[in-house]
Amino acid sequence: MAPENAAVNFSELINKNKQTLARLKESPRLLLHRRDGEDLVLTTAARAEQDRTVVAAATRLLSAMSRREPGSMELLLDILPDAFPWVRFLPEADVHAFAVDLVDTMRAADSIGNSSSVAQMLIAWQHTAEVHADPELLAALTRDHGEDYGPVPDPQDVE
Repeated sequence: MAPENAAVNFSELINKNKQTLARLKESPRLLLHRRDGEDLVLTTAARAEQDRTVVAAATRLLSAMSRREPGSMELLLDILPDAFPWVRFLPEADVHAFAVDLVDTMRAADSIGNSSSVAQMLIAWQHTAEVHADPELLAALTRDHGEDYGPVPDPQDVE
């Protein structure tokens, strides 16, 4: 079982830095609570590099698996509901689109060493599944609302 992440107030790092940093020997990450901002996570450079290596390896495996054999995409489509239970609410065509988007976005993100686009893509697809799971919301969002007023102007162009 993985060790729990330790959590301390940010002020503890400032006031008792040696004792606080020593906690990184017992915990892979240290959650720093801040009163006036978003919490931070502190880890060692070696652990951060290990995490990046693991994510890159998983990305490469998933990418290679999905492109290797003609039936491999079907395998990916078959296991997606185990990894992301909410895909059960997506229409079949969207499940396939999600699988392709997942692999492509993970490969692109790995190539630049920044996974924020993967997290955003997963959130967007999950929200799409949430809409499909709610028949009233889906009906409200997909019904014809009458006249189309055209594209919305760019706020920077409006005085």
